[in-house]
Amino acid sequence: MSRLANNLMKKGYLKTDVIIDAFFNVGREEFVPEDLINSADLDISLPIGYGQTISQPMTVAFMLELLDPKPGQNILDLGSGSGWTTAILSHIVGSKGKVTSIERIKELCDFCKKNVDKFNFIRKGIAEFHCMDGSKGFEKNAPYDRILVSAMAKQIPKELKEQLAVGGKIVIPVNNSIWYAEKKSDGELEIEKFPGFSFVPLVEKNNF
Repeated sequence: MSRLANNLMKKGYLKTDVIIDAFFNVGREEFVPEDLINSADLDISLPIGYGQTISQPMTVAFMLELLDPKPGQNILDLGSGSGWTTAILSHIVGSKGKVTSIERIKELCDFCKKNVDKFNFIRKGIAEFHCMDGSKGFEKNAPYDRILVSAMAKQIPKELKEQLAVGGKIVIPVNNSIWYAEKKSDGELEIEKFPGFSFVPLVEKNNF
């Protein structure tokens, strides 16, 4: 993984110390199917089954740098797939933080739990998992300092706006752009858009 992290640093996608440290310590090879382990350090998306992918590392780094996660924060990770972003965020928030991971496909949710548990984040009480539709967030653990969404939406769901703390930040793909938004004191979101990305859709589905 050090080769992948070093390449992302050289290209300018990884900049922040806590995110760099997480990339070095949370190996992507632990979150891909066994037959793709040798491709885990390549800067490409990879299939993880059920029509889903683990995102291109460059995209993950770009989104995390926008998100600006910090130790001790309460973070919602929607569309966690095989668990790589959940583990990276758990490494960053540490023992005083919390990451709520939502994945709608039960088989991937189980795969996600298994992968993240390799790093003891579940046993330490840092990461928590829910196999359910994530389009409406997870109100029970709100408000969130940060919300990361890894599936494309048509707009920012109102539930996510409500569950984001004042001063909090959300990074979400909307119509093949990555949107960064910060919640101001009046409850409004200040949005910045970065076009040119592709994601699987954020869909609503009955809870498992």
